[in-house]
Amino acid sequence: MTVGYMEMKDTVDARGLSCPQPVLLTISKLKKTNSKEIEVIVDNDVSKENVCRAATSQGWMVDNVLEETDQYKIHIRKV
Repeated sequence: MTVGYMEMKDTVDARGLSCPQPVLLTISKLKKTNSKEIEVIVDNDVSKENVCRAATSQGWMVDNVLEETDQYKIHIRKV
């Protein structure tokens, strides 16, 4: 019997954390996940830039960065 499987997007909520914590959490999730998409939520420009750079260096692609009032949602996809 085959069980249906819906792929869920993993999320890293790094709001309130300062670098390098958002980067370390993101890299850890990238290495452990079976998902092809990850969303990282941060609340400052420095973390946004550093997470994007780290994801790219790990062979992932930053698909979209959604800027909201008090946070950024960074959508990362496996290449």
